Amino acid sequence: MNIGGKVAIAGIGQTRFGRGLDESERELACMAIDMALRDAGVAPSEIDGVSSYTMEATPDFEIVRNLGLGPLHYFSQAPHGGGAGPAAVGHAAMAVATGQCRAAVVWRARKRSGAGSRVWAQSSPVLDDHWKWSRPSGLLRPVDEVAVIARRYAHEYGDIAPALAEIAVTLRHYACANPAAMMHGKPIDEAAYYGSRMVADPLRLFDNCLESDGAVALVLLPAERARDAAQPAVLIEAFAQGLVPGHQSMADFHRADALTTSSHVTAQHLWRQTDFTPSDVDVAQIYDAFSPLILFSLEAYGFVPRGEAARFIRDGGLRASGALPTNTAGGSLSEAYLHGLNLVTEAVRQLRGTATTQIADARLALVTGCDATPNGALLLRTGT
Repeated sequence: MNIGGKVAIAGIGQTRFGRGLDESERELACMAIDMALRDAGVAPSEIDGVSSYTMEATPDFEIVRNLGLGPLHYFSQAPHGGGAGPAAVGHAAMAVATGQCRAAVVWRARKRSGAGSRVWAQSSPVLDDHWKWSRPSGLLRPVDEVAVIARRYAHEYGDIAPALAEIAVTLRHYACANPAAMMHGKPIDEAAYYGSRMVADPLRLFDNCLESDGAVALVLLPAERARDAAQPAVLIEAFAQGLVPGHQSMADFHRADALTTSSHVTAQHLWRQTDFTPSDVDVAQIYDAFSPLILFSLEAYGFVPRGEAARFIRDGGLRASGALPTNTAGGSLSEAYLHGLNLVTEAVRQLRGTATTQIADARLALVTGCDATPNGALLLRTGT
């Protein structure tokens, strides 16, 4: 069964983004969901399905009790952190499309500014899981692990530093046009990028996502019902997940070909579900906890041949005037880092025509999960 065109994102909501916000994660989640319900014009009691991340700290029953949702007929969680955003939306969409629920909410709330919320800060002194293959070698943080793969890519295809600088500067430019972005009003240029400290060679400070507090949420309805919602419907054209054999989360460089990632599996399945092709995509929201993930994803989803992503980026391909405007609200590098769910809300704004850097005639948007984990992707389109 193909769910394409059967389910719509009818409402979106987000709190303010920042560091050290006073509200708890539960309060932030409830605030964002309430905003999304109001945006869609849907009463809380109409929601009978919820979907979130396995890393979400607020349990579903707390959300239901505090907001007056339900009774619920569907509830699920998607794993793998940065890979979970499109999956959480896709799971809810499948539930709506198959009649398991009539209306669903998806959310992600984080207090990332607290060091205790970071998974790698909670490692046991004795490792008996998959981290034992990397952390004893000094690869302690996700940035260290992505840096290894970035080095391999550079070894194969040449210097990527100019492309990484272009990513950081372009996404900051988008953020400076977005009053909600944490980096609004804080432009950087290439000199600032190269002047920033090295965090994990070859990744500098501005190659890393922000440490953010905040929450975002979405309301999903059957497409027919969404026609009567308060906002223009954004239809889910396709959804896919992928996990490549031999994968190891984040430290995904033990395979014979570390540059053919789970994103390739996701992409192949995504494009099989639709008549659209990569050349039809008007705007992309590509998971960017670390800037090299954009290079890898551009190739995995078929926008450029293997080894050509850096050149595409250097030539301005990600800019508003480029071939594939990308992360147009600033992304995780410059808007906020909420495990990528804010990439979905920006895709919705683009297709509604309400983005702060609006891409003219945007009708088809791609949203991806983290290239370095098991992941997912969504293809969204306008309802007309």
